[in-house]
Amino acid sequence: MSVPTSTQSSFSRSKFEELMKRKFFYAPSFSIYGGVAGLYDYGPPGCAVQTNVMDLWRRHFILAEQMLEVDCSIMTPYKVLETSGHVARFSDYIVKDVKTGDCFRADHLVEAFFERVLDDPASPAEKQTQAVTVLAQIDGLDGEALQNLITEHQMKSDLGNELTPVAKFNLMFGTDIGPTGYLKGFLRPETAQGQFVNFKRLLECNNQRMPFASAMIGKSFRNEISPRSGLLRVREFLMAEIEHYVHPDRKSHPKFASISTYKLTLLPASKQLSGSSETIQMEVGEAVSKGVINNETLGYFLVRVALFLKAIGIKDDRLRFRQHMPNEMALMIHI
Repeated sequence: MSVPTSTQSSFSRSKFEELMKRKFFYAPSFSIYGGVAGLYDYGPPGCAVQTNVMDLWRRHFILAEQMLEVDCSIMTPYKVLETSGHVARFSDYIVKDVKTGDCFRADHLVEAFFERVLDDPASPAEKQTQAVTVLAQIDGLDGEALQNLITEHQMKSDLGNELTPVAKFNLMFGTDIGPTGYLKGFLRPETAQGQFVNFKRLLECNNQRMPFASAMIGKSFRNEISPRSGLLRVREFLMAEIEHYVHPDRKSHPKFASISTYKLTLLPASKQLSGSSETIQMEVGEAVSKGVINNETLGYFLVRVALFLKAIGIKDDRLRFRQHMPNEMALMIHI
């Protein structure tokens, strides 16, 4: 039976978020004191959902794949994150309103500008074409490219004021460890470092056998420049992370044949670099053979991630796997 047009309505994210807050799935932290952007508390139903997702994640990955679970310290010494490259590179690009001092992420500012261009039917065709290209490449633009776009289009702050030049802003929360203030540290921005520094111990736990995987669920912290509404971009969040260790010259996976015909929706870096956001659908076996996905182990776990997301209710048509651009890749340091 069809529903009368007058009663049909499109999904409203703002109304959904208000409902979640009213039912106390989550709510802004410290709201009676004015709150702090990017910090949220989970209420009873939110805790129940989170616990169920964590339980499924453990069963889907840790138990099914026989991973080694760890729980490492949130407090991380400066030297660890300096060696990993986070002190130098864990940054986003920031601009400020010269009059009010309000801060904006430069890529979000540029992204919002070109989204408005596409939404405006009066925009010149040349500008609309540029908008499509920029939005496809936005995740890979460096500070110089963002500055050039801001200057070219004379972008302003939300209040119409001039902006400061684009600059880097490190996203880690710094802290002192101990009463002297001499030992500097950070709240961890991800759970990977605790797993990496315990590699030798984990290898011993696995009877010196490779390959193997470690896994961890825990809080991480990022001092976001401009947290977005809801839970999409926050300053404190629960992270579930896996590190799978393989020999650099032997990246096959014993279970790869079982998932080789599974189709994934992919957005390769080559597409983004050409200015396109068009995705491709491809069987994982074909993607590995053509080099679209680097190796069997990576392909296997991409499918495992897709299956987990489907298990918690994410629809196939809402999923894509975007390949990182060259300047987004993790810094490899040999010590």
